Parts: sequence; structure tokens; C-alpha cells
Amino acid sequence: MFRIVPYQACYQSAFKLINEQWIQTYFVMEDSDYKALDNLQEYILDRGGYIFIALIDDQPVGSCALIKMHDSEYDFELAKMAVSPQAQGNKIGYHLGQTALNQAKKLGAKKIYLESNTILAPAIKLYRKLGFTEIKGIASPYQRCDIQMGCQL
Repeated sequence: MFRIVPYQACYQSAFKLINEQWIQTYFVMEDSDYKALDNLQEYILDRGGYIFIALIDDQPVGSCALIKMHDSEYDFELAKMAVSPQAQGNKIGYHLGQTALNQAKKLGAKKIYLESNTILAPAIKLYRKLGFTEIKGIASPYQRCDIQMGCQL
């Protein structure tokens, strides 16, 4: 069984590793990845964001972040959602997403944004299950981004 906990500094290396694993499986690491993964406190938390970690037997196996956006339409970006290959298939990604969306609701957020790539079909299916629909028009810092999605809370 897994549980989801708020981020603590002791999870920083696991957060980075879990995200590097999936990115390097399908793509290449980009400057924006390093900026976020190497500076969680400054890039996400100090700006009003949140990070959640999924644990199995107290070992980190998944992550998800809410990054505060300075956008007229979207309040937060759902980002850095990843589940270790050995833990996939247990609905961890869905529960991480739900936890992040619930946190956004508690903070009064109305709309959440995310970026992905259509090669990640299971992830796109998960995002749709969480209530996201395809949108267009926001500039992305990631070359791999070929789909943008939004969710009304």
C-alpha cells in the first residue's frame, strides 16, 4: 500500500531521480528540467507551490508538484508527476494528481494547467480522468511539449 505525504527536504534526491528516470526514458533532459529539479525550494516551494511524494514502505516512488503560475487564466501548473516503473499500475499517479488538485482547491484555485507529450498515452489518459482537456496558446519552455491541458476546479 502507498501513502502520499507533503514534500520534505529529505526527499529532494528521490524527487530528482524519479523525474530524471521518466524524462530520460522518453526524452532528453532540458535546461528547464535542471532548473526545477535542482532548485525545488526556490523554483517551486518559495513561490507558493507544493510538492507531494508517494511512499511505499517509506521509500519514495512517486512525485507531483503544483507550481504557482503568474498567469491571468491559470493559478497553478500540475508538473513533475512521475511514478517509478516498479510502482506503476497501482493508481499512484491518479492519487498524486487528486492530492494536488485538492490542495489547489483548498487554496482557492479555479484553473490548473499542465504540459505533456502525446507519446505518453497513459499519462494523457490519466490527465483526462482527472478532468483535464486539451487547450492551446501558452508558450512552453520545453521542446518536448506537444500538448497543453487545462482543468476547471
